[in-house]
Amino acid sequence: MDNATNNVIVEKRGAEGWITFNDPAKHNAMSLDMWAAVEPALKAFENDDEIRVVVLTGAGEKAFVSGANISQFDKLRSSVDAVAEYERVAEGAQHAIYNYSKPTVARIKGYCIGGGLNLALCCDIRIACDNSSFSIPAGKMGLGYRLTAIRNLVTATGPANALDIFLSARRIAAQEAQRMGLIQHLATEDTFEQTVREHLDRIAANAPLTLRVGKHMIRRFQDVPSEIDMEKMRDMVLSCFASEDYQEGKQAFAQKRAPVFKGR
Repeated sequence: MDNATNNVIVEKRGAEGWITFNDPAKHNAMSLDMWAAVEPALKAFENDDEIRVVVLTGAGEKAFVSGANISQFDKLRSSVDAVAEYERVAEGAQHAIYNYSKPTVARIKGYCIGGGLNLALCCDIRIACDNSSFSIPAGKMGLGYRLTAIRNLVTATGPANALDIFLSARRIAAQEAQRMGLIQHLATEDTFEQTVREHLDRIAANAPLTLRVGKHMIRRFQDVPSEIDMEKMRDMVLSCFASEDYQEGKQAFAQKRAPVFKGR
């Protein structure tokens, strides 16, 4: 299949569609082009009746997705308009995965951080190797965190664990991640590929229409309540990107020092 970027590999493997985030030198950190490539890849698989399940994974052995590509922040996540456009593209990709009609599986090996964890939480099933690690480091960067990503976190882990994960911004080992609900299935490195294969084969053998209807109903239970002011939530996210703390977070990361946040 044609790829929108060389950093996203889109393949058909029998009854499976595979989307591989492919920038191992940067631990598969998501660039804007990579975010933009997700929806077209999913649409190609949507129209192929032979494909029963879609797999999202990362290239190499060290990362699923390690977050957003920090090197693009000064250009793509600085001005109000640039931040709004980045959020539109990234949220569009996550929305496409979350509401996809066919089953989706996140195959996680290594770092699953920030935007990578967002991607994984949009998938129906998350299978991780026991050398994986997870975190949402937004608090260490002064980033705004969109409501749909918070919704997915709370849905998977419950409010108490979501608060722990988000407020601490700490790194979480795979075993604890499973206990918290970030992942459903965990395997050793020796059994990881077999575990993934068994789950894919099991899903692909089931009736597609039954899975489609059931998944749609389950997702409707997880909709953001209508009384929540989405515009206000979006403005709150953008206000983080407009803050002095966000500028400090970017500078501290680039300078490899601890940030000094002032709450403004």
